[in-house]
Formats: sequence, C-alpha cells, structure tokens
Amino acid sequence: MTPALTLGIEEEYLLVDPDTRDLVQEPSPDFMRDCKSRLGERVTPEFLKCQIEIGTPVCADITEARHHLTALRSVIINTADKYGMKLMAASTHPFAQWGRQKHTAAPRYDLLDQDMGGAIRRMLICGMHVHAGIEDTGDRIDLMNQARYFLPHLLALSTSSPFWGGHDMAMKCSRLGIFDSMPRTGIPDRYESWTDYETMIERFISAGVMEDATKLWWDMRPSARFPTVEMRITDVCTRLEDALCIAALYQSILRMLSRIKQRNLRWRIYPRIMLEENRWRAQRYGCTNSMIDLGRGECVPFASLIEEIVEMVTEDATALGCLKEVQHARTILKRGTSACRQVDTFAAAKAAGADDPEAFIQVVDLLISETAADLPNAP
Repeated sequence: MTPALTLGIEEEYLLVDPDTRDLVQEPSPDFMRDCKSRLGERVTPEFLKCQIEIGTPVCADITEARHHLTALRSVIINTADKYGMKLMAASTHPFAQWGRQKHTAAPRYDLLDQDMGGAIRRMLICGMHVHAGIEDTGDRIDLMNQARYFLPHLLALSTSSPFWGGHDMAMKCSRLGIFDSMPRTGIPDRYESWTDYETMIERFISAGVMEDATKLWWDMRPSARFPTVEMRITDVCTRLEDALCIAALYQSILRMLSRIKQRNLRWRIYPRIMLEENRWRAQRYGCTNSMIDLGRGECVPFASLIEEIVEMVTEDATALGCLKEVQHARTILKRGTSACRQVDTFAAAKAAGADDPEAFIQVVDLLISETAADLPNAP
C-alpha cells in the first residue's frame, strides 16, 4: 500500500531590529506570549532568543500545507511588527555575531547548553524540516535508505546561508558546516530494518550519550514523535513558494520510491561517502554548478539533474496534487536561490560604492522583503 505521505512543515526564523538590521538580543516576553495566544503550540521559542520556530499541523496535501504555512508566516510577521521587529527567513544572518546572542531560559535549553557547550551556543542558524507520513516502520527505514540519494538535490534548491558573521563564505550554504559541529549529524547510514535502527538507538541510550532518538540530528530521520520520516537537510527558504516546492518535491520523491517498490524495483543504494560528496557540492555551489550523477559516475549540470527528477516524479506529483509546486523548481533554477540573490545584492551594493556594513544592510532588507513577498496582509 502507498503510504499516506501527509505533510508537516517546520520553519525557523530570525528576529531583526529594523533600525540596525542586527538581530534582536532580548525580544519582549510579550511577543512570544502574543504569538502563542494566536497560534498555540504551532509556535515555539528556539535555543537562541533571536529565533522563533513554527510548525504546521498534519496536512493532507500541499494545498493544506500552503494554507497553514501562509497563515503562520503572516501572523509571526505581523506580531513581530507590533513589537518593533522584522522577520527574516534565512539560515544565517549576514553579519550578526553568535557570541552576542543569549539563549532562552528553559530546562531543555539549559541542558543542551550544559551537554553541548560551544557547539550549541554557535547555532545561530535556521532550517526547514519536512515530515512525510509513513505508517509502516519497515517502509520508513526502506524509503529513508533510498531517499538519502536526493537530499543534496533538495539542499541545493533551498540554500540561504552564504554569509556568516560578516564574511562571504564563498558557499551557498554555510549553515551545515556550523551544524556539523554537533554530534550525530550528516546523511544517515543505511539500516537493514527497523529492528536494526532501534538496536542502534538502544545502544546509544544504554551508553548514556543521549536520552532518546530526538537527539539524532541527521539530515533525515524517522521521527521520534510521529509516524513520519523527517527531512532536515534544507536551509529555510526565504520565499514561501520555494519552501512549498521543496516540501512537494520531497513528498513526490517518496511516492515515486514507494510506487516502484510495488513493482519490486528500488533506487540503488550508494555508499554514504558518495552521497556526502554531493552534499558538499550542494553546500559549496547550491544550484549553480554540477553534482555527481552516481549512476553515470560523472558530474552533470545541476539543472539537468533537477529536470530529470521533475520528469521522474511528474506522475506522483500529479497524483498528490502538487505538480505546480514541483515544477516551481525550474523557477528556482532560473532566478537562483535566496543565497544567489543575497550574493548578487551584496556585489551590486559594493559596485555602487557601499562599504561592507552598508552592503550587508541591503542584504538584510532584501531578506525581510522577500520573507513577506508571497503573503497577503504582511506589512
């Protein structure tokens, strides 16, 4: 049977001072209370006070996900504006310094700080996670094993972190380089079965290095709380339409893998080191260069690979009602990801005579504007 492939999307945002364009170190406590009064458990604080996280409810399809994600972004933007702040959907802030940020006072975050030290304090980064409903535990492991191949492609379409601490990192995604200082990150290994996976979890817990499976921070994992496989590799997308594209593409890839499984076919499983090489190329170049086509054993322009994937999942996207969102990948390739536009904005400002601080302010203004661009009633 085909899994339900329901959707849930989580996004993390940054709170910006509209005067300095730096991050807000101490948001008013009333801001979070106001957000929660409007959104309930759909909104939560993050480890750092300058961040906020939202999560949609379980959505039957991309249309429902669009409705909820639009509403959540709109409410947070308007509430932030009420408290004199702006919202920015990007995986790094162009020039903010992580050492100046303060972590949220809560037992969970205090424990993380105690356990992880400087690794967690440096997490001035935001991501997007997409849950896809897969009821059968065996299917969760099997589809995760196969879908790992496509993780670098999804990352490349999402990149929004070219700058870090006032430096051009010459990378479209600097977020993962920071995140990988945490334990238990990266593309997961292949597991033979759900039992094989659970045995690994139990050994970690018995060894006392983690409390439960929520402390696995892989690029993709079986959720510890829901009957889903959670894709976690992507940067948060500045534009809403890009986020919906990636969620729809992930959902369609899983359906395609499930469909061919019913015909006793499967995607070839490649060594993790080969998948990690494409992950690095996605971090370095985003959608602007090439990736290894592991079947052919050669580098191929990324645009060609995405076109092949879009064509491959067209039947599945049609069945899921998300073909328009999947085909939006072509628009992302044409106009570039958020990272591409940030780099171009910075370069144009510099060419016009701006110094680095002035150029970075223009990048922040771009990000604030684009975060609200596809939303009704945003200030």
